Amino acid sequence: MNTPIRIATRQSPLALWQAHTVRDQLRQRHPDLNIELLPLTTKGDREQAVPLAHIGGKALFLKELETALLDGSADMAVHSMKDVPAELPNGLTISTVLERHNPFDALVSNKYKSLEALPDNAVIGTCSPRRQAQLLNLNSTFNIVQLRGNVGTRLKKLDANEFDATLLACAGLERLALNDRIAQAIPAKLSLPAMTQGTIGVEIRSDDTRMHELLSPLNHKPTEYRTYAERAFGAKLSGGCSAPIAAYAEIKDSMIKMTARVIAYDGARLLETSGSVPLSEAKSLGTQLAIELLDQGAQDILDEAEHGLSV
Repeated sequence: MNTPIRIATRQSPLALWQAHTVRDQLRQRHPDLNIELLPLTTKGDREQAVPLAHIGGKALFLKELETALLDGSADMAVHSMKDVPAELPNGLTISTVLERHNPFDALVSNKYKSLEALPDNAVIGTCSPRRQAQLLNLNSTFNIVQLRGNVGTRLKKLDANEFDATLLACAGLERLALNDRIAQAIPAKLSLPAMTQGTIGVEIRSDDTRMHELLSPLNHKPTEYRTYAERAFGAKLSGGCSAPIAAYAEIKDSMIKMTARVIAYDGARLLETSGSVPLSEAKSLGTQLAIELLDQGAQDILDEAEHGLSV
């Protein structure tokens, strides 16, 4: 029991908060465990000048952590699930998801209190194709500027008046005790959240039965069903960071309901569908909704997005 369990994590304040949360929940259930954090810097952290979609997507935040798992220098890795691609490296699995926090986008602005209050030609900083597409669908005059970096970096640029507003995840701001920066928790009808936004996941080696057993009490089953549905949608569309897609699942009365969108980069087209099934069919719901959107012409939008990255 004295051999330390090593948790691989990125070094940003938000990533460390997530790793500390997993560590603390493990210690609550297994007080004798010796747990250490293994902070790592990923390519996604190092290369801040280029949009993620142009250099490989959000998977760049995982590679070094997954390498540490595969070579045995870490026993688990903690991720924001919205950064985790649909396909994992051979030998790795997401064993556990913690209870989902606030899944919605936040409008952060020192000038305006709501998305509806933003004027024509407002300058909005975001690096998310999903957010950009939905913003432009609401108002095609918005001036979208690329904005990368951790939460602190983005807030500093906002405070320096480099733009009028930005969109960040409510969950990230709340975890960093920055609730006062949330001007508006944006309703899903205006900006449908990213798949699994607000969910912390733990990745381990598939054959590591001890880690699976230790983490099992941390797994939140309702969040797991929602994660299944949303990730199945993304997997069917092969959608990562570069794709302007969104999905949000909710549970009510033993049923899971999900709304999903594919949006053109310029906001000119928005395809949406929704459905509801028993919890046991959560994965099939995500696949079903993706097929419905493909039948509506979603592949053309996805192809245009892919072409836009290659030129």
